[in-house]
Amino acid sequence: MPAPLLWLGAACLGLYATNKANNSYMKSTNTVRYLPGESSKRVLPRNGSIVTCGIYGVLDHTGIWVDDGIYELSGSGLIRTVSPERFLENRSGDSIYLACNDDYLPLAVQEVAERCKENLFQLRDYHILDNNCHQFVLEMLTGKKTEITSFSQLNDALSTLFLTSINWHEANVDFP
Repeated sequence: MPAPLLWLGAACLGLYATNKANNSYMKSTNTVRYLPGESSKRVLPRNGSIVTCGIYGVLDHTGIWVDDGIYELSGSGLIRTVSPERFLENRSGDSIYLACNDDYLPLAVQEVAERCKENLFQLRDYHILDNNCHQFVLEMLTGKKTEITSFSQLNDALSTLFLTSINWHEANVDFP
């Protein structure tokens, strides 16, 4: 039994190291100016805003803010809308972050909100690398399926789409 635990520990350590390397790369290329948790600025979400939260300091989960809820691709493959509280449930953080430009304005497009509503309750073949939440977010933004696997690649795509460095600021939302 110790061997599987060692493999799991090695995998977690590898994910952590990869995450740190990706964060350094995004900062050095100016793709991202503020990573989630680095800014004390709080911003109000708008329909179509891109949101993220952390998963145990190793991964990031992303979605789209629409009508005071968050559209996400769940691990079951279901596209659903959840409350901000549910978005954070069973994850490591207690904050939701918004992708913003340098003027603290959320990167949001109304058509994205409409595209999310059109895809609500569709079932997809979820896979952590080949069909994940980051791909879902980018597909809702562009209307095209794009092969990305990581939060870093999503940030690259956002920076290119919106022609700005990405600044992740905490969402100014109150939880009941």
